[in-house]
Amino acid sequence: MSAIIRKIVTVVEETQMEMGRQVSPPTRRAAAIAVIENPFAGQYVEDLSPLIAIGEELGELLSKRAVAALGIDGAKAQSYGKAAAVGENGELEHAAAILHPKMGAPVRKVLSKGAALIPSSKKRSGPGTTLDIPLGHKDAAFVRSHFDGMEVQINDAPRANEIMVAVAVTDSGRPLPRVGGLTVAEVKGEDGLR
Repeated sequence: MSAIIRKIVTVVEETQMEMGRQVSPPTRRAAAIAVIENPFAGQYVEDLSPLIAIGEELGELLSKRAVAALGIDGAKAQSYGKAAAVGENGELEHAAAILHPKMGAPVRKVLSKGAALIPSSKKRSGPGTTLDIPLGHKDAAFVRSHFDGMEVQINDAPRANEIMVAVAVTDSGRPLPRVGGLTVAEVKGEDGLR
């Protein structure tokens, strides 16, 4: 791997009760977060291809870790999302280079599909920042029950010369969804929308 990784953190959230009502089966989501050295911290670099390659590597590594944390086969994952926070000596384009050009293909391979765009967010921040990972159904963006997000935080990341990169997957949508729209049973998974 070309990324210099300081640490990897994996978080699993399981909701068993919501508003006094049992959630059965519980909704589960997992995020795998890597804290890496930013090779371009403090400098403007025209060619960001090394960060693009790191995004591809991290897409596979982090999605495998998140799926393993849920204890499911990748094909059983329903939603996904990705996010990154660059430290103060980085720029948003560093996060974009990791998240956008090549990260998606290995994530989709681990999950055996993924017709929909992978929702993403990026920001510049310091240690202890909260990273909000947007979530959406992996095969049909119009499944409202899966419009969601997962919040993660690492107390000492990202440092000024680091980038915090996360991939999240779920085995379901929100607990107790009831705002209508396309249902999981109606998903065709052909155009990424329905």
